[in-house]
Amino acid sequence: MNKIQLNRMLRGDGFIAALDQSGGSTPKALLQYGVKENSYSNEEEMFRLVHEMRTRIIKSPAFNSDYILGAILFENTMQRTIDGKYTADYLWEEKNIVPFLKIDKGLAETQNGVQLMKPIDNLDDILNAALEKNIFGTKMRSFIKEPNPEGIKMIVDQQFEIGTKIALKGLFPILEPEVDIHSGYKERAENILKDEILSHLKTLDDETKIMLKISIPTEDNFYSDLMKDPHIVRVVALSGGYSREQANAKLSRNRGLIASFSRALSEDLNINQSEEEFNKILSDSIEEIYKASIK
Repeated sequence: MNKIQLNRMLRGDGFIAALDQSGGSTPKALLQYGVKENSYSNEEEMFRLVHEMRTRIIKSPAFNSDYILGAILFENTMQRTIDGKYTADYLWEEKNIVPFLKIDKGLAETQNGVQLMKPIDNLDDILNAALEKNIFGTKMRSFIKEPNPEGIKMIVDQQFEIGTKIALKGLFPILEPEVDIHSGYKERAENILKDEILSHLKTLDDETKIMLKISIPTEDNFYSDLMKDPHIVRVVALSGGYSREQANAKLSRNRGLIASFSRALSEDLNINQSEEEFNKILSDSIEEIYKASIK
């Protein structure tokens, strides 16, 4: 593990940009960017267009290490290049931004009020490819719909089991047990989730370090005790369907919680904007999220 990158994640000011929309969410991301589905005829063309969008974001002067600590990439993006460099190398060497990789294969069907991750059958191959491409860490998402203790325990069991394997490989895991912000029982689910996480943290050896990516809690500063655990490097928040304005307002009330936003980061960007307009909108977005993250 790169100790310079780890130190940046431990002590740096800023947030994590989530640029990891995958196969299922890519059409929505492109549509938000102004690219209609009739603009491409197959998956390869779709991924080329989304890489062009991500390249435009990453190369923007607004996208810099004064505000951004790390960026989460999709596997297809990791395999592509920006100005002749693999994306992770470009991020670190040109931008001083730490590269992460989304490794999950999407969500399984709902069971016990939650959606586990689908099996990652080629986990070793993905992790080896990540190491080869100079990726620092990984991210994987599960989804909690209801405050079902059995289901939430299954979620946390799976996240920590795979997270431990990732750490043993020399990569840095971000565990993402997302709670549905539209659930009428969100706060109850968060209470069960936190208890399960605290219980699992006690099982880790002293050397294992992780990050948590969570929904912004219903109760302000609800995850403060998790941040004090020596195994936790950072607790970061997803926007989870909130607008950027809503997400920033909620985030700013939580000390120590920083953003890892996807849609809320890029919601006003459009393919038809001039470079000047695009960079100005992205800059404003990044500065707003940064201020909400560092309070």
